[in-house]
Amino acid sequence: MDSLLSNRDRVRDGVKGTLLMVIVQIVYAVANILLKMAANDGMSLTVLVAYRFLFSTCFLAPLALFFERDSLDNVDGIVLFHAFLCGLFGGSLLHNLYAESLALISVTYVTAMLNLVPATTYILAVLFRLERMSFRTTRGKAKVLGTLTGIGGAMILTFCKGKRIQIWTTHIDLPRHMTISSHASTASSRLWGCLLALATCLSYSLWLIIQGKMTQRFPWQHSSTALTCAMSSFQSVVAALCINRDWNQWKLGWNIRLLTVAFTGILTSGVAYTLIAWCVMKKGPLFVAIFNPVMLVIVTLGGSFILDEPLYVGSVIGMVLVVFGLYMVLWGKSKETNKEAASEQSRACLPSDDNDQSIQICDEQLHINSSIVPQKKPPS
Repeated sequence: MDSLLSNRDRVRDGVKGTLLMVIVQIVYAVANILLKMAANDGMSLTVLVAYRFLFSTCFLAPLALFFERDSLDNVDGIVLFHAFLCGLFGGSLLHNLYAESLALISVTYVTAMLNLVPATTYILAVLFRLERMSFRTTRGKAKVLGTLTGIGGAMILTFCKGKRIQIWTTHIDLPRHMTISSHASTASSRLWGCLLALATCLSYSLWLIIQGKMTQRFPWQHSSTALTCAMSSFQSVVAALCINRDWNQWKLGWNIRLLTVAFTGILTSGVAYTLIAWCVMKKGPLFVAIFNPVMLVIVTLGGSFILDEPLYVGSVIGMVLVVFGLYMVLWGKSKETNKEAASEQSRACLPSDDNDQSIQICDEQLHINSSIVPQKKPPS
């Protein structure tokens, strides 16, 4: 009876997690399109990022004080330093690079490049000696080949166009009703835009590594996120004031600018993060990462339908390779995680005396776990 209830709970959590992650990807896709529209409307990108983190800080700080008030006693200098670095690489620098890349290239290209985050994280982990590059195991080969495949797809996405693909013809062309401030779609701007998108991935990967260190010392999700957003707000406001002193850019009316900063600050940085945290707690980080290409599909269709962005054969091939490399890296990482979990469980079940009963119980437990956990197959 207990096993039947646990199976029902597992199925319910799986269905709930899937629906929540689809909602998260839709929120992210809408946020990307809104950011592109705000950039086309002539809004200063540094001001946009500053407002975004001000909105997110005002939203998350009360939640942290309400749910995790006791966490304030554990804030020290090291935690504040980690929060400053997380606010830099995961906030102000990351989103300024991301917004600048959106101004130079289409939202579809930028979204496709973001699927390189697992690959760039793996490269940085190897460079910082946090992980070893192994060609002897299948999972090691999958991570290396997936990284190379993703980088190759990004290069094709950057330098190759090919024939234009016409998905549909609509009368919706919102950018024509706005003051276009983005750069012309030239080869140089496309190259710079892709380089900025790649720099965004590197900044995101550095944030993941630092965030892992911060979580070990300060394991309060709402409070750590509120601290990070507060640091990002301070950094973004200072940067925006130094770069752009036109006070007209700071005025928000009832237009696309207010909608963009409110949507990205509250829903993207606030609500979506809470949903992702729940999915990570219930299903693990790999389950969350698998849904990243969903945003690419939504943005591709939305960018073509709403923003009238062109799509080319070379772009499609590059996006397919990037997604394929993503799943190869995730598959290798999942195999590595399963092996580490099995080895830790085996060490925990070692007997402390000559009684063989503990060995038998351990074997039965491993057999039950292996039958419950679904085995992932490598991408074909």
